[in-house]
Amino acid sequence: MSQIELIATSTFGLESIIKDEVIKLGYEIVSVEDGKVTYKGDESAIAVSNLWLRSADRVLLKIGEFNATTFNDLFEETKALPWDEWIDVDGKFVVNGKSVKSALFSISDCQSIVEKAIIEKLKTKYEDVTWFSKSGARYRVQVSILKDIATLTIDTSGDALHKRGYRQHSVEAPLKETLAAAMLQLSYWTPDRVLQDPFCGSGTIPIEAALIGRNIAPGLNRSFDFEQWPCISKQLWKTARTNAFKAIDYNRDLLIYASDIDAEAIETAKNNAIEAGVDDCIVFETRPISAITVDDCHGVLMANPPYGKRIGESYELISIYKEIRRIFRNKPTWSLYLITSDERFEETLGKKANKTRKLYNGRIKVNYYQYFGQRPPKKKS
Repeated sequence: MSQIELIATSTFGLESIIKDEVIKLGYEIVSVEDGKVTYKGDESAIAVSNLWLRSADRVLLKIGEFNATTFNDLFEETKALPWDEWIDVDGKFVVNGKSVKSALFSISDCQSIVEKAIIEKLKTKYEDVTWFSKSGARYRVQVSILKDIATLTIDTSGDALHKRGYRQHSVEAPLKETLAAAMLQLSYWTPDRVLQDPFCGSGTIPIEAALIGRNIAPGLNRSFDFEQWPCISKQLWKTARTNAFKAIDYNRDLLIYASDIDAEAIETAKNNAIEAGVDDCIVFETRPISAITVDDCHGVLMANPPYGKRIGESYELISIYKEIRRIFRNKPTWSLYLITSDERFEETLGKKANKTRKLYNGRIKVNYYQYFGQRPPKKKS
């Protein structure tokens, strides 16, 4: 198969995680920039990337990139790209655009010109067609112009990758699945260590941990736009899914505990875990954080507590932080990983984090505080 370029987009701050994921899948990194990782692979990389990338937002097929300072540049360069190799005669393609610090600042004009250029290109292949019905498979084309450099892509994913398919029910202020997966990948948690989430809500952190622990591809329970493209072999997609099912480790025993003060949230989390196929991996309990205790194992507490900006009041947050301090008092073997927008967390906890990382939960800027406990003893061979 010939090589193609793909772009895995991400929330700001997660680029290094996605780079590592791409490398583990066996693909060659081309560049890492704010919000995106560009890499090379064959056609099967479209299917594999959508199935396996845990922290990326979307997988885009890069059609071309060029300098454009006039609308004529944009039209001619776009027309020269191989759209006819990807978009079918009845392809339902729509063009979205964005422009930053560029001469071509009118997004609506750019979108219109790119659409006309694509139609002209398709006419060179489908000579007898005078009108393109756009009644077939969906192709989301994006023209992104940054400092006069135009990048043209087609979205292979469709719905964003955080939509795994297991969250049938949600709670107030949910954590995105992709961010939960990134929190786990940024931590020192491994599937042989205890994981405790005392604010599990709809169960996103424990479910993502179970998917990682069992080596379940996060995209197995959903569909993608590229599946309907005639240019993509059905066998290619079938092979990728078959290999993903074969990779699942059903024999892995996990110690994942999830609790919440809200009984309705726990029922929601249980149902979501069933949909994800990991309900046998997680122990769910309805209880407040004041009832949480930990033993002397080398466990990990990971949490997305209520934010003052989203749910909960200031005094409630302080009370929660004090309970976390109580849990970790004289427990040097435990590690704490917590995400919050509250800048007072370290002060209230009375301890500075070993590492802090700025991330985004939706549009809310948050800090990911990481407190490293003692390393577990090495296992004897």
